Amino acid sequence: MRYSLRHVAAVTAFAAATLTLNTAWAAEPEIGPVIPSFGPVMAPPPGSYNLDPDVHYKVSMDMNTTPDFPDEQNRHLVSAARFLNMHAQNGIPTDNIEFALIVHGKAAKDLLTDEAYQARYNEPNPNSQLLKELNAANVPIYLCSQTAAFRGMATEEFSSTVTMSMSAMTAHVRLQKEGYTLIPF
Repeated sequence: MRYSLRHVAAVTAFAAATLTLNTAWAAEPEIGPVIPSFGPVMAPPPGSYNLDPDVHYKVSMDMNTTPDFPDEQNRHLVSAARFLNMHAQNGIPTDNIEFALIVHGKAAKDLLTDEAYQARYNEPNPNSQLLKELNAANVPIYLCSQTAAFRGMATEEFSSTVTMSMSAMTAHVRLQKEGYTLIPF
């Protein structure tokens, strides 16, 4: 089979573009600036669909699962950090994003103090520093008091970064009424 010079040039250009794209996607993730130690972000391709830097956003995330092993960080907490870092790295002013977490179910354990976590799981809470950094970035964390009560967890067992809510449902309704958009995963 014979290929025209134009066909060879097109295949070469495609290969070069693919190599360039793969090289860009192979870059190392960056952490910060909002959450300095957590939330790694890969650079998106130029021109990616993004938030409008001139709009103020209110965003909430539901957190109800926890890792299988007590020494692992909760991926939802890391995702919250990633969301904040990603947008700050890509031109969205930090003042234009208000972010809140609503926690219930098994994920309540990830909000325990190191001492309470140690008593229950024989090690310090792997989420403690991330909770402190989210708090420093003004991210409110609302814990379902119903979850805490049904799981036998006292209010004083939780990190000082946590605000007790009547329920997770209550927190979602109130935040929605206050204009927050729920990230549905």
